[in-house]
Amino acid sequence: MYTAAVGSVRYRFPDLRTLLARASPARSGDALAGLAAASAEERVAAQMALADLPLRTLLDEAVIPYELDDVTRLILDSHDAPAFAPVRHLTVGGFREWLLSHEATPDVLAALAPGITPEMAAAVSKIMRLQDLVLVARKCSIVTRFRNTLGLPGRLSVRLQPNHPTDDPRGIGAAIFDGLLYGSGDAVIGINPATDNPRAVVALLEMLDELRERYAIPTQSCVLAHVTTTLEAIRRGAPVDLVFQSIAGTESANAAFGITLALLAEARDAALSLGRGSLGQNVMYFETGQGSALSAEAHHGVDQQTCEARAYAVARRFEPLLVNTVVGFIGPEYLYDGKQITRAGLEDHFCGKLLGLPMGCDVCYTNHAEADQDDMDALLTVLAAAGVTYVMGVPGADDVMLGYQSTSFHDALYLRELLGLRPAPEFELWLREMGVFDQANRLLPPNRRALRLLGRQGLPFRK
Repeated sequence: MYTAAVGSVRYRFPDLRTLLARASPARSGDALAGLAAASAEERVAAQMALADLPLRTLLDEAVIPYELDDVTRLILDSHDAPAFAPVRHLTVGGFREWLLSHEATPDVLAALAPGITPEMAAAVSKIMRLQDLVLVARKCSIVTRFRNTLGLPGRLSVRLQPNHPTDDPRGIGAAIFDGLLYGSGDAVIGINPATDNPRAVVALLEMLDELRERYAIPTQSCVLAHVTTTLEAIRRGAPVDLVFQSIAGTESANAAFGITLALLAEARDAALSLGRGSLGQNVMYFETGQGSALSAEAHHGVDQQTCEARAYAVARRFEPLLVNTVVGFIGPEYLYDGKQITRAGLEDHFCGKLLGLPMGCDVCYTNHAEADQDDMDALLTVLAAAGVTYVMGVPGADDVMLGYQSTSFHDALYLRELLGLRPAPEFELWLREMGVFDQANRLLPPNRRALRLLGRQGLPFRK
C-alpha cells in the first residue's frame, strides 16, 4: 500500500501498478482502460508517493508477475546489479534530481543504462517536466552502426519512407530520389509494404539493393514486413540488411503481433549470418507506440507508458540499429490531442535513451486526432533539441499508403539548419560528392550530378 496526502485528503494506492498508473500525466488511453487518476489532485498525490518510492522497490515488486510474462523475466534476469549500484540508494525523486545534475554525464549515463529497468525509467519520467525529459535525453549518447554511423552528437538522421499503396516500383523509386535529393535516407530507406507476400517483399528488397549499389549509397535498406516474412526472404536469398518488427511490452501483446523473444533471436541470428554490414552489425529495427498493449487487451492493468517502456527492454536485448516510437499513429483513443502526443513522444524518447537505445520518433498523428501540423512542428523541434537520433522523411509529410500525417524531407532540412545538425558522416560525404549538399551542408540546386542521380536515362526500377 502506498499513500500520500494532499491537504486534508489521504490517497491510497494498493500496489505499484496502480501507483504508476495514477501518477501518469493525463492521456485518453489510460482513461479508456480505467487506470487514470480520477482527478488532478489524485494524480499529484500519486506523483508525490512515487517520488518518495525507493528505486529498488521497482526491482522487488513486478508490475506483471515473473511467472506469467517473459518480458518481466527478461527485465529481471538481465538486470545488471553492479551498473545499478551507484543509484541504488536513491528514491525516484532523488533519481530525477541526480539525472538533472552535472554528475550525470554522457559516459556515466551510458555505464548506468544496463542497471536501469523500464519501470524505473517510466517512474521517473512521470514526475519530470518536459524540459527535464529533454535535458536528460540530450545527455544520453547511443551510437550504432551498419553501413554508416548513427547517433553521434550534432547529427540528425532521417528514415526515407517511400511508401506506395500498390508497391509500384516506379512510384517508390520517385519518392526515394525525391528524398535523396533533399538529403534524407541516412538512417534507413525503409518501405512499409502494401502486402506481406514474400515474393513482393523479395522484389522490393532486390530493388532497394540495386539502387543502393548503383549509386554506392552508404546507408541501409529495410522492407518493414513481419519478421516471419523477412525470415522467409532470407531463406530465398534476398538481400536483407535490417530485420524489422513491431514490438510491445508484454508477452501477450507480442503474441498478438505474432512474435516471441525466441523468434526475434532467430531472426537476428539469420541477419547476422549474412554479414552485410560494413561498419557494424546492428541488424534489427524495432517500432513501438503507446497504446499497443491496451489495443490488444494485453496490458495486464499496466498504464500505457509503462508498457511502452517495457517494450524497450525487448528492443535492448537485440542491440538494434534503430528504434522508433510511432507516437501518434494508433489514434486519439490512446493519445487524444497534440498535448498528449507531445508529452508521450518526449517520454518515449527519454525512456528509450536512458535504457541505452538509439531512439527515433515518427512525429505523427491520424486525421481524426485533435492535432495538426503545428503540434508536430513543436514536437519535432523539441525532440531535435533533445538529441533524437532520427525522424521520418515522408513525401509531403502525408503517407499515401498508411493514411496518416508525419514529417517531410523539408522538415529535416529545417531542423538541420536551425540547430546546426548534420547527417551521418558517411552519408554527408556522399551527399557532397553527388552535388546534393555543399561543403556547409546547404542544399544545392539541381546540377548535372544531381540530375544523373535522378536517373534521367530511366529510373532503375522494373514493373
